[in-house]
Amino acid sequence: MELHNLKPAKGAVHREKRIARGEGSGHGGTATKGHKGQKARAGAKRKRGFEGGQTPTHMRLPKLGFNNINRVEYQVFNLDQLKDLSDKYGVNQFTVEGMYNMGLCKSSAKIKVLGRGEAKQGLVIKVHACSQIATEKIQAAGGSVDII
Repeated sequence: MELHNLKPAKGAVHREKRIARGEGSGHGGTATKGHKGQKARAGAKRKRGFEGGQTPTHMRLPKLGFNNINRVEYQVFNLDQLKDLSDKYGVNQFTVEGMYNMGLCKSSAKIKVLGRGEAKQGLVIKVHACSQIATEKIQAAGGSVDII
């Protein structure tokens, strides 16, 4: 064995086909890209959902719904829930800050009280909104409602 006889082991070396290196390589001419067209060009790529110039599906389908930019989202509490919370925490006054401190809402939440259930005696509520029925029930039970 001499230096000019050295070869790597059989199967150890893999050579990729060299594309676009002349007709003798077997991959010259169009370099395996066919003839002309968008995909034959350098840097060719298409947007996701592209359908060959046909109007894409996401544009053909009808758009549903409506988002009112002026909508106010409230976190809702009913009178029966407030009664349970009053018994649990031993408080008769509910404010936004107090409810946040109890972990009942986010600090940025707007709170609305609805009239399901009965109001507890002497309940004091300071929230962003309160239904008319809830207000009447609270005041009939000797409580007060302040809208912030």
